[in-house]
Amino acid sequence: MPTQRPARPSTLKRNLWIAGATGLFLWAALTVNVDITDLASLPAGLWAIASRMIPPDLSYLENAIPAMIESIQMAWVGTIIGAAISLPLGFLGAKNVSSGLVSNVMRQVLNAIRAFPELILAIAIFIPIAGLGPVPGTLAIGLHSAGTLGKLTAEAIEGIDDGPVEAARAVGGRGLQVQRWGVLPQVLPELIGFWLYRFEINIRASAVLGVVGAGGIGALLQQTITFGRWDKAATAILVVIVATIIVDTISGGIRRRIIEGSEAK
Repeated sequence: MPTQRPARPSTLKRNLWIAGATGLFLWAALTVNVDITDLASLPAGLWAIASRMIPPDLSYLENAIPAMIESIQMAWVGTIIGAAISLPLGFLGAKNVSSGLVSNVMRQVLNAIRAFPELILAIAIFIPIAGLGPVPGTLAIGLHSAGTLGKLTAEAIEGIDDGPVEAARAVGGRGLQVQRWGVLPQVLPELIGFWLYRFEINIRASAVLGVVGAGGIGALLQQTITFGRWDKAATAILVVIVATIIVDTISGGIRRRIIEGSEAK
């Protein structure tokens, strides 16, 4: 007796998801009141601005490079602050090393921190407290980084092997000793990779924060655009692009070396 071909799997669920996603896109596109004529004129507007930036005023490098260094310093210090805060918060938020109540509460705290972007944290909290300059920008970067890195830390801890933890307990380790010798060595290489990746993101954030008076290359870029010095603005943008590429390349190599070992290329 010939074997019957199995029935074709139902595609109803997939089609419903596609229809729902399409409907959500159309609803969003129709309710934001986008003017098609504005979109059509966008290329001409971009070309008008770009033509004013060519050629860039390279003499402005003496101002742009120190400002970019200040942005990198803001990003680095902010990343260190975020990493230091996120490490204990991540342990508290991991369900396998913390109680259920503490873990759930800490997860919500981390969600609340991440809900506010660096720009809002700087404007609403740190600039009124610390005034204008790189300090409020650094603090805003540090706090927001703590929320993101804390979540990543908790997820990394939840994926550990229980063997080293049991071994640390078997030799008499208690509390922090178990976390230090059974958990931290397993997740530390991955966490360092997260920290370096966050540093790359924070460089971009520091440039944006300068627009609201938090120092760095963003403040310089805001000034040049406000006064219509497009050639100088082009120089500042080029410095941001080059610095970002250099930092991304270096930190990417370090991440690969840490995570993959000495044979990483």
